[in-house]
Amino acid sequence: MCGLPTLRLNYDIMRDVKAMFSAFARAAALSATALCAGYAGAIGEPVSPGVAPGPQTGAMYATDAYPGFDRESEIVSPQRKEPRWFSFLVGPNRDNPADQMAHCEELIRDGSIRRARRQLDALVRKWPTSPEAPKAQEMLAELILDKFDDAEDAFAEYRYLVDFHSLKCDYAKTADKLYAIANLMRERGKEIMFVRFANTVDVRRAYEACVMRAPGASWAPQAMLTIAALREDEGKFEEAAKVYENLRNIHPGTDEAKTAVLREAEVRMKLLRELEYNRYRRQDTVDYLKLALRTCRPADSGRIQALLDEAEAGTAEAAWTRARFYDSPTRTKRSAIAAYEKFLDENPDSVHAAEARARLSELKGGGK
Repeated sequence: MCGLPTLRLNYDIMRDVKAMFSAFARAAALSATALCAGYAGAIGEPVSPGVAPGPQTGAMYATDAYPGFDRESEIVSPQRKEPRWFSFLVGPNRDNPADQMAHCEELIRDGSIRRARRQLDALVRKWPTSPEAPKAQEMLAELILDKFDDAEDAFAEYRYLVDFHSLKCDYAKTADKLYAIANLMRERGKEIMFVRFANTVDVRRAYEACVMRAPGASWAPQAMLTIAALREDEGKFEEAAKVYENLRNIHPGTDEAKTAVLREAEVRMKLLRELEYNRYRRQDTVDYLKLALRTCRPADSGRIQALLDEAEAGTAEAAWTRARFYDSPTRTKRSAIAAYEKFLDENPDSVHAAEARARLSELKGGGK
């Protein structure tokens, strides 16, 4: 009997611990919900301009569930800035963020843009949670774009702004800036040793970053169309088809979605020509082309019909090959008859239909 109080005490402790963990789990779930909501109103903070959720503002947050995009885990994402080594040499020249901001503005007025660049970055690193940090980060991005004419570095700094200071900046305006810079990167390419390259992968990932951060923006359909085209340039037709399909589903009725209908038809045919032995892909392609023919723009119907004719001709030819495979000494008469009957049922107008009927009649008449 003397063990009962101890048992009761242990039970009470376990119950309290369970209650504590349940409360913790509820709090964590609420915090996660507020974080994933993508706007400050979910946790009681004022919403900055352009941060309200919904496609009308272009600030609707997204996940990484974009078929055909690189996953965030495959890309080097921005890391929060930390004070640099030897910060006593390259750190802020002033003792507090307000004075440091005034110092940076003075450097810009005096034309010392290289020092201003270093000092703005130092402010963000030294005082990342200060009211001056978001403004300094935006000034840094603008300085790099306007004074140094470096689109790639400017894109990285604007991306840092929306990733780490999303509630303290004009989110929609910054997202528009990211998209404009991505267009600039595509137009210019990348310069290495005075030679410019298309830099397709980095440019595509820049567009993907734009769409994933503002999927409701007015430019999102065009950005997705560009991403799919860049996937084609890389020779990644499977991924391109996924992006075109996702564009059609997410933004139906847009001009870009109508363009995607035709482009997806063409890219699916490229895949089919490469993998013509895959019967299921062939049937899937035929089914898509029939759908595309019903939903495409009238001006595109001729091209899609030609692709459908090619795909169906290939399907009939593959079916004929299979039927003849069963009509061999190593197969039974019953399997050959079934193969020819299936061929004629699925391809009654094939150029091989007459030959199939003749051979079927021969087999059923006991000719073999």
